[in-house]
Order: sequence, then C-alpha cells, then structure tokens
Amino acid sequence: MRPAPSLRLSAFLCLVFAVLGGLTATVRAELVWTAETGWRVDGGALSGLAGAEGRNALDQMNKARANEEAGSSRSAIRAYQSIAKKYPNAIYAPEALYRSARLRLTRREYTKAFEDFQQVLSRYPNTRRFNEIVGEQYRIASMLLDGARGRMLWGLLPGFTQRDKAIEFFETILANAPYSDYAPLALMNVARGHQRLGNVPEAVDALDRMINNYSQTLLAPDAYLKLAQTHASLVDGPYYDQASTKESITYFTDFMLLFPSDANIAVSEKGLDNMKTMLAESKIRMADFYFYKRSNFKAARVFYNEAITAYPESGVAQKAKARLVEVEAKAAAVAAAAAPAKDGEPAPAKKKKFLFF
Repeated sequence: MRPAPSLRLSAFLCLVFAVLGGLTATVRAELVWTAETGWRVDGGALSGLAGAEGRNALDQMNKARANEEAGSSRSAIRAYQSIAKKYPNAIYAPEALYRSARLRLTRREYTKAFEDFQQVLSRYPNTRRFNEIVGEQYRIASMLLDGARGRMLWGLLPGFTQRDKAIEFFETILANAPYSDYAPLALMNVARGHQRLGNVPEAVDALDRMINNYSQTLLAPDAYLKLAQTHASLVDGPYYDQASTKESITYFTDFMLLFPSDANIAVSEKGLDNMKTMLAESKIRMADFYFYKRSNFKAARVFYNEAITAYPESGVAQKAKARLVEVEAKAAAVAAAAAPAKDGEPAPAKKKKFLFF
C-alpha cells in the first residue's frame, strides 16, 4: 500500500530540514583553542580538510599557537601566514589571518595588521568577527591619522608617519561596512586627514558625502559646520572670485536652520557674519572700480545695490548707501555739463586742446 501524498510530503520536508540542519551545523562550526587540548573544531563536524592534510593543518595551527604563547611572535606570524596560504578553504585560514593581524598589531606593524584583517573580511565575509575586525581596522586607521609611528627601522630609527595611508584605510572601512556606525566616523576622519595634508577639495568631497549619505547621524551638525568652515578657508579676499564665499554662506545658513539648538550656533553666526561681510565688500570693490575708474554710473549703481542686498544690516551696506549718494551727485553733475545751453545762456567754455609736433 502506497503512503498518502500528505505523508510523502511530510517525509520530504523532514529530509530537507535535516539536510539544512546539517549544513547549518557545519557552517556554524567554530575553531576553539584551549591550553589543554589545543585547537579543535567546535559546533560542527567538518574543518574543510580530511585525512593527512587535515592533521597537518591542525598540527601547524598548534605549533603556531605554541610559538605565540611562548612570545615568539615572528615565528607565529610566519606559521599563521603559511597556513592561510596552504589551506585557504579550511576553517583554519580565517583564524590564522586573524591571529597574524593581532600579533602584527602588538609589533606596531600597522599596515600589515590592517591588511591581514582585510583579508579576513574579503575572503570570509561571513566571519563571526566581522564587527570586531572593522573596529580594529578603525583603531589602526585612527592611530595612523594621529601620527602613530610603525616599528623602528633596524631597531634604531623610528618608523614613519603614514597619514595618507590612514585616509586610504578609512575609505576601505567605509567600503567594508557602509551601514555601520563606523561609516560616518570614517568619512569625518577622511575629511580631517585631507585637511591636515592640505587637500582641501578632497576634504570638501568627504564632508559632502557625509551630509548626503548620513544626514541622520549625530555627526551631521559637525559635518555641516566643518563644510562651511572649509569653504571659508578657500576665500582669498574681496578682490577674488566669491564662489567659495557663497558656498560657505549656504552651509552656515543650513547649519543654523537645521540645528538651531546646537552648541556651536554662536560659532556659525560669527562665520556667517564674516562671509556675508566678505561678499558685500567684494561688491563694493567692483562698484568702486566702475565709479572711480570708469565713470560707469549704471554699473556702479548695480554693484552698490548688490552690496546692500548681500548684507543689509552691516556696516558695509551703510558704506554702499553713502557711495550711491555720491554716484547720483556725480551723475547729475555730468549730465548737467553735457546738456545743451538754453537760449540766452552762454555755452560752457570748452577746454583748450594743444597739439604737439
């Protein structure tokens, strides 16, 4: 007698769940070390290796850990690196790279430590240590940005600072974990690093990405303010192009509108005042040129009025208003001098011209 369809379906589902359960157990297998037993695979049945190859890999892992416990970090690193290279598909490989990175960190081999951590994330993205490793990478990048020096050269000379490398590492962290709490922090540090190295356009780009991609984070107010201040640092004076001045005014204004209760409101108000004054002053300089150098009263009126509009409550605006009075008086005088004489009135005397031979 054949089983009912419902019984066959139930048996099939049980088989599927059994297989999935077995796969899950294998995936969740973890490598555990104790001083008594050494390394062992816990929570799963497979290590990714079998037979003599599996025994050799386990033996090398135990030797590497023995060197590590004995304080021979160089030997341990070489052993762990060899394991990761020989057995990339085994459960031992990510652990070997992780332990190598930790040892390099104690030796102040910051770049190599970061790269070992990165290999774990790139080759084994499902590692249970994902968040921990991203945190370690952030710590390494922060130390380098703050001027940490690597291992001494030949045991005598201090290592070099690597702030440019720190910026590269922060960008890597951002790519590794774009939705983590480290992402906006990484972008802020990218901006700080570029500012320290004098790469102002790159700093502006990093802050702009921060505002566009992480506007809801607690770091957003600081990003707006720093972006306004960075644009302000590009302003060369009233005689030059005012594109950066206008950008700075925009971000100072946005900061004050979006974060009215922020502790840095007074700082923003002062920055906004300086930038609006600069913009208005640049308009006056243009107006003065047309008024005093070209006697172009129409252009002068336009720029003096723009100075008033740029910052109506400022002293610069009052100066522009006084200049406008001068413009009107001078324009009236010139118009009167150029007007034809009325009947009975003598025409204004013409200036004599001298010819030189």
